[in-house]
Amino acid sequence: MRKLKVTEMGRMSVAEFKSSEKMPLTVVLDDVRSLYNVGSVFRSCDAFRVEAVWLCGITATPPHAEIHKTALGAEDSVSWRYFDTAIEAVNLLKAGGVAVLAVEQCEGSTMLGDFRPNPGQRYAVVLGNEVKGVRQEVVDACDGCLEIPQYGTKHSLNVSVTAGIVVWHFCNALAQDF
Repeated sequence: MRKLKVTEMGRMSVAEFKSSEKMPLTVVLDDVRSLYNVGSVFRSCDAFRVEAVWLCGITATPPHAEIHKTALGAEDSVSWRYFDTAIEAVNLLKAGGVAVLAVEQCEGSTMLGDFRPNPGQRYAVVLGNEVKGVRQEVVDACDGCLEIPQYGTKHSLNVSVTAGIVVWHFCNALAQDF
């Protein structure tokens, strides 16, 4: 087997990405501290043509060298907005008919593998702070919670890893629809 060269991969340009059809998913970051995590989320969202990333609270915004280091330019292709609070973002999404789901360990949460997005429905997932997760008031404002099952000794995953897993789940379920 021979590795492909970048020039052989047929990747979109930023302009082509911006005009392409997107997966009907917005990723909301609630007080994510690490700029490297923010950049990594942008890169995963670019890879799967996510509609937008919404940055809230203390979450840093582009342009920033530390975001760019892991985003590798995805901060220029993926649409993004900033909100003072995640509650503001969640309320705006819900007012627009978007189903908003926190990714958190909650009573009554739906295991990610059991969740099937409805074709034609727009979704948003809220990912939380590296230490505290999604704030309870934000969880309360969401339509439900998704949980990634974990079987080891730790009870959490890095927020950018979580984003990649959740975005892939949506992409895998909705790929034929966008």
